[in-house]
Amino acid sequence: MSYITAHVLDSVTGNPAQGITVHLETVDGLPLATAETDEDGRVPELGPETLESGDYRITFRTGEYFAGNNQPTFYPFVTVNFTVQAQQRHYHVPLLLSPFAFSTYRGS
Repeated sequence: MSYITAHVLDSVTGNPAQGITVHLETVDGLPLATAETDEDGRVPELGPETLESGDYRITFRTGEYFAGNNQPTFYPFVTVNFTVQAQQRHYHVPLLLSPFAFSTYRGS
């Protein structure tokens, strides 16, 4: 399993949000990985097998997803900043998404 994984659920339709581009980078903006959500709205592998302790961010390109569904949105990007502790084996970042609201939490 990858050190970082993600999942996006379209909370309006109740369906996985397929085709969202997801970027992982350091908090200083150094790119580490890019992936796209699969048919289940998941990114099963994002980035290296390990990360050093520190601050990172994931950016979900949500505007392209909503444009593809002919829906206006207030959030063209959702950026989640989080802290990694190197001794942890896995971080999962889920996103519950609608055109005008979002929520995230540390998943398992």
